[in-house]
Amino acid sequence: MLIKNGLLFGPDGRFSVRDIAFGETVTAVGHLDGPETLDAAGKYVLPGFLDIHTHGAVGEDASDGSAEGLARLSRYYASQGVTSWCPTTMTLPVPDLERALRAVRTFQDTPAPGARCLGVHLEGPFLSPGKRGAHAAGYLLPPDWELFQHLKEVSGGQIRLVTVAGETPGAISFIKKAAQVCTMALGHTAANYNQAVAAYAAGATHTTHLFNAMSPLGHREPGTVGAAFASGATVELICDGLHIHPAVVRMVFRLFEGRVALVSDSLRCAGMPDGEYTLGGEPIILRHGRATRPDGTLAGSSISVLDAVRNAISFGVPLEAAVGAATMTPAQIVGAADRLGSLEVGKLADLVILDRDLNLEAVYIGGKRFR
Repeated sequence: MLIKNGLLFGPDGRFSVRDIAFGETVTAVGHLDGPETLDAAGKYVLPGFLDIHTHGAVGEDASDGSAEGLARLSRYYASQGVTSWCPTTMTLPVPDLERALRAVRTFQDTPAPGARCLGVHLEGPFLSPGKRGAHAAGYLLPPDWELFQHLKEVSGGQIRLVTVAGETPGAISFIKKAAQVCTMALGHTAANYNQAVAAYAAGATHTTHLFNAMSPLGHREPGTVGAAFASGATVELICDGLHIHPAVVRMVFRLFEGRVALVSDSLRCAGMPDGEYTLGGEPIILRHGRATRPDGTLAGSSISVLDAVRNAISFGVPLEAAVGAATMTPAQIVGAADRLGSLEVGKLADLVILDRDLNLEAVYIGGKRFR
């Protein structure tokens, strides 16, 4: 396949008019000729988006323990321009976590058309009770290396990212060990600046939904936000216009240049009408795009990563920075940058085409057109 004349997003983070040829992988980039040509003049040709923090959509949840549900989610994500994703679990009883991880393993063994499953983001249960957000308090646990090893084995080695509260007892030792096998993130944490710096020094390199469910950034106590900046960590943003003020979104993109990953943190209510749903066994309510627990606590989002890109741009973030935050940076975070996140020869041909108004026109996964 050959796509010609598109505004191609390059690995340097810039757009230029170039052609791209591909089969399952990208075979050439430049000024090319050949059969099976699609003219993308005036349109953006981008790497497929990655969502490394999403619980669900279209009535399904990654914690349900259903391989069929995961297949439906993969199809939905692909329809939204997300070509790779990390099923993200909630804080649940251990048997329920085991069931969810076995479902991911089964799904990986029987792949279906749709977005690539990159492996699990284990968001719970190693979180702070005081910053648990929508996670069920009764199932929270201190960081437990033996439990992590067990869950990793149950998943077939599919755990790619773990969120942990860096101030909890045993967290530093846990991070040092777990960072050797997957990416460690600080999140749902009451850590002060010094505690967070220590956790990053121990091996954490990422930060789950910056500002949300963590100590606030203060001018005398910078907290986890300040520690992430000082430690060179990457950070997630839920760019739905509800979790983070647009001015803060602009600030983060400047402060953390090249280190921002746009995530959806979407729930099973994404792509669904207003109504009542569940998250980790707890009730949530979707009203006018806002997903909350009954007490009004924000519980996640109903957006896609493409929505996040559009929102970030509308908030004043440069197009190039927003696209990089949905492609290159998340690929780096989960250790997939050798094959995903940029349109380079030899990498997988996962790409999307958007018109100049950022409407999705085409999605290719492994060189095959999905939509």
